[in-house]
Amino acid sequence: MKAAAPSPLAKAEVAQLVIDAIGRPLIMVDADGFITFANAEAEDFFRLSAAMLARSRLADFVPFGSPLLSLLEQVQERRAPVNEYRVDISSPRLGPDKVVDIYVTPVADPAGASVVMFQERSMADKIDRQMTHRGAARSVTGLAAMLAHEIKNPLSGIRGAAQLLENVVSDEDRPLARLITEETDRIVALVDRMEVFSDERPVDRAPVNIHVVLDHVKAIARNGFARDIDIVEEYDPSLPPILANRDQFIQVFLNLIKNAAEAIGNQGGGQIRLSTAFRPGIRFSVPGTSERVSLPMEFCVHDNGPGVSEDIQSIIFDPFITTKQNGSGLGLALVAKIVGAHGGVIECESSARGTTFRILMPAWRGEADGTRQRQKAGSKA
Repeated sequence: MKAAAPSPLAKAEVAQLVIDAIGRPLIMVDADGFITFANAEAEDFFRLSAAMLARSRLADFVPFGSPLLSLLEQVQERRAPVNEYRVDISSPRLGPDKVVDIYVTPVADPAGASVVMFQERSMADKIDRQMTHRGAARSVTGLAAMLAHEIKNPLSGIRGAAQLLENVVSDEDRPLARLITEETDRIVALVDRMEVFSDERPVDRAPVNIHVVLDHVKAIARNGFARDIDIVEEYDPSLPPILANRDQFIQVFLNLIKNAAEAIGNQGGGQIRLSTAFRPGIRFSVPGTSERVSLPMEFCVHDNGPGVSEDIQSIIFDPFITTKQNGSGLGLALVAKIVGAHGGVIECESSARGTTFRILMPAWRGEADGTRQRQKAGSKA
């Protein structure tokens, strides 16, 4: 027996559920520019209910002469879809820094109407940056393996020869032989640091309370490199644990807090703020699986230093990018590798008022995550 066909009302309800599940602001605009439909995401985007939006024209929300209005006119004339990327629609009603990708498609009924979908660049840029960081980490992995094999062996020969020369040359030339030895040791130390990137062995992971990690790193900082800097905590004590390697996350936050302390330097009133929060996360693929998870766990390290130059903000997690006179540029690249390997995202926001490094991570979901991690480690053994 065939199932009864759904009623028109049921079809409408299903359509509404599908549209709300898209996860992007979506509206329908009629031929006169009035908003005739808005999904739940659009209500959040415009900060108005669908009923209120239905009384408004799209032109009421965007700046005069906005490219969005030109796109709508173009679609109405040609009756063909049009996309536009990185469109600034900032306005008093939508808020500042509102940059979006826009997808406009004509619909047959009602005549002259169009469907507009927005994708905020903040989300798209996070995805782009995460893919870039992972690609940079893979590049360093290959480079580290090559350096270890091709450079360390000849360096040991050079160092041995320099030590022999130091014993036979004149007192005047002995400092030069010693310089060769010291510089060779410095290169070997740099290669050793890079070898961390080529280590792809599975690491032990367990539920980790991030506040325990932060307290441990804070104790190190207060008794060392951040002795004269005020460290402030803004923690959400109700956060669930994350599935992670504790030692690696100590290394992550040690790097970030040390960078913050160095950015502040000797300026008076220096402050580092550590914050944790539970926020709605975007969805990402976990490395090594086809699963997609949300990233609601937010951990931030903020300093009130002079900020990072805009020229390097987009590449700050790439290897060998550094503003320090004697820096190697590998610390933040290693941080990005560790966070990415744990299925998380790290991003940097900076201005003249300071710099914030934000880590987004999945929460631990109990025994299911532990079982999956053991299976993954077993398949690599």
